Amino acid sequence: MKIAIVKLSALGDIVNAMIVLQYLKRYNQAIEIDWLVEGSYKELLELNPDINKVIVINLKKAKKKKSLYLLFNELRKVRELGPYDLVIDMQGLLKSAVISYLIPSSITLGFEKSSLRESFASVFYNKTFKYGYDKNIIERNCELIKFAFQFSWSNDEIHHKLPFLYSSQKHFGSNISNTKKNIILIPGASHVSKCYPISKYAQLTSMLDANFIIIWGNQNEKLLAYEIKALSSNVNVSSKLSLGALISLINQVDLVIGGDTGPTHMAWALNKPSICLYGPTPGYRNSFTTKVNLIIESESKVNILNINKKDLSISKIDAKQIAKKSKILL
Repeated sequence: MKIAIVKLSALGDIVNAMIVLQYLKRYNQAIEIDWLVEGSYKELLELNPDINKVIVINLKKAKKKKSLYLLFNELRKVRELGPYDLVIDMQGLLKSAVISYLIPSSITLGFEKSSLRESFASVFYNKTFKYGYDKNIIERNCELIKFAFQFSWSNDEIHHKLPFLYSSQKHFGSNISNTKKNIILIPGASHVSKCYPISKYAQLTSMLDANFIIIWGNQNEKLLAYEIKALSSNVNVSSKLSLGALISLINQVDLVIGGDTGPTHMAWALNKPSICLYGPTPGYRNSFTTKVNLIIESESKVNILNINKKDLSISKIDAKQIAKKSKILL
C-alpha cells in the first residue's frame, strides 16, 4: 500500500504529526509513506526511516515572490505524483486540502468540517473523520490514522513512544558543559504573545545551578538572546542552527524550556525533559504531557478558534514556578 501524508508546516505541527509514523510501520511494515512538506522543513523528515520519500512543495516561496507561475508549477508537480492508494491531509487547512485533492489517489481523507478551523477544506476530501477540533492535537493525529487503517493503540503507548527525530550532524560546541546540567532556553516564537519575557528568563537563570544555552532562529530572536545574556552571567548564546544541528543539540542537553513553539515540541519528540509555557494558546491541546514533558499555563481563558495575539498573560508566569519544576526534572 502506498500513501501520501500532507503536512506542509509549521515546525511544531509537523513534529506533532510525525508521531503516527512509528505506529503505521508497527502495524504494517509494507506501507510506503511519502510526505509532502514545505522546503524549509525538509531536513526534519528526510532521515526518518519510516518515510520512503520527502516531497517538497514550495507554496511559501511562490507566495513570497507573488508569482502565479511558481504557484502553478508547484500545483502541476503535485498532479504528477502517485498514484496513491490513500492521501491523508493531516493539516486540515484550505491550502493543504487543495494539495491533497490534486494528488492522484482513490481516497483523499481529512477531518470532517465541524472538526476543522477552516471548515471549507472538507469539501476537497472524499472520506472524512469527525473528531473535535478542541481535542489534544497528538490524539487528533493518532485518531485520524486509526480511523484510516482500523488500527488501535492506546495513549499509554504514546507515553512509551520511540524518539522520532534524526540527524546526521553532531553539535560539538563549547556551549555544552561537562560539569553542569545543560538547559536550552527559547526566547522566540511565531508571535510575541507566545514569548516569555527576557527579564524573567534572566531571573530563572539565577535560580538554577546550570549551564544555559539560548537558541534563536532569526535576527529578532538573536537580539532577545543577547538581551538575556546581558542580564545573566551563566548564559551562552548558540550560533544559528540548522534543523539537524538543533536535533543534535536537544539530544545532548538535560532540559528544554520555551513557549509554544517548534523546538519545545521537538524535545517531546526526542523524549527529552521539557517545560512548555502557555499564554494565549491551549496547553491541554497543543502538548502531550508526560512525566518528563510538563506544561505551565497562564490563567487566560483561551478560545482555540480565535487566538488572542494581544494576550500577554504568559508574562505573568512566575519564574519560581518554572524553577521548581525544573529542579524536579533535573
